Amino acid sequence: MSNRRYTEEFKSEAVKQVSERGYKVKDVSKRLGISTKSMYAWLMEAKGNKGRRNLNVNEDIRQENLRLKAELKRVEEERDILKKAAAYFAKASR
Repeated sequence: MSNRRYTEEFKSEAVKQVSERGYKVKDVSKRLGISTKSMYAWLMEAKGNKGRRNLNVNEDIRQENLRLKAELKRVEEERDILKKAAAYFAKASR
């Protein structure tokens, strides 16, 4: 049993090989010289972190949505003002 410590970057790259590139856990573990148990633990950890990251992403999306709605309202008001001004000047020029 080895007590080697791996960097977060190493773990992340190993997880990406399985989750994003579609390699089998057994193949990645053998190629990198780690146990399949460690690989599965890293996958579960990454899955848990992804859930927390999704919460932040959802909040960011909500904030962006609110900002865009406010901007849309402002632009619609500007459009309405310009429509009324165009109608006024068209009527005045007759």
